[in-house]
Amino acid sequence: MKKRSILGLMLVVVLVAGLFAGCSSTAKKTEDNANNDDKTFVVGLDDSFPPMGFRDDKNEIVGFDVDLAKEVGKRMGMEVVLQPINWDTKELELDSGNIDVIWNGLTITDERKQAMDFTAPYLENDQVIVVKKDSPIKTKADLAGKNVGVQKGSSAYDAFTADPISKEAAALNEYPENVSALSDLGIGRIDAVVVDSIVARYYITSENAEFVILSESLSPELYGVGIKKGNTELLTQVQDALDAMIADGTAATISTKWFGEDIIYKAN
Repeated sequence: MKKRSILGLMLVVVLVAGLFAGCSSTAKKTEDNANNDDKTFVVGLDDSFPPMGFRDDKNEIVGFDVDLAKEVGKRMGMEVVLQPINWDTKELELDSGNIDVIWNGLTITDERKQAMDFTAPYLENDQVIVVKKDSPIKTKADLAGKNVGVQKGSSAYDAFTADPISKEAAALNEYPENVSALSDLGIGRIDAVVVDSIVARYYITSENAEFVILSESLSPELYGVGIKKGNTELLTQVQDALDAMIADGTAATISTKWFGEDIIYKAN
């Protein structure tokens, strides 16, 4: 009986020691992860939104906003992690902490200001109507009775549905991203696409698409970086880095790379 008691006691000691070791290890992993998270800058984006963020021929995520975000991360001393997200649920991704910022041609609107904080604007944009070159659609009014495509959850959707012409359209087709909408326009499945002017111009040039942009635009707007509501520390860090990049010409260099000129927004 004494031997069994001693053996049993030794077994209990070993198990307890292992338990504490495991807890210590788990705690260390948690601490390591926390420390690692402090050094990462997770950028949420739509990876099919050229030229802001998209995949190149090597399936790598590139783009104007990507270059800006990488430079900001570098200046903050943080590792940039590019995280593709469903654009329609971007606010949830930000609120849940899955991403640190939304940075991908994100239009600053009053509604979005209720859900997140924004940096100062860094790019000016508007929503335009894209049609095929041989289209009978020449003005916004000509969209009456036509099938129109927009990206779901986008400012293009907001701009179009807020315009009276949307009530006269035959149908509003929502797409997960703009490339699909523009592809459908090319093969005649829809008659027009409402999209960011920057995206439209880049797509027409890069794809040599037989499209034209109507002279009437729907909504002037400004792009900003979206940050979780109340995260003033990160907002200040990102804004300071952006301001420095604009002041020293780095932002202009990135703009020229993607657009052929400096189109960085500078408030008067």
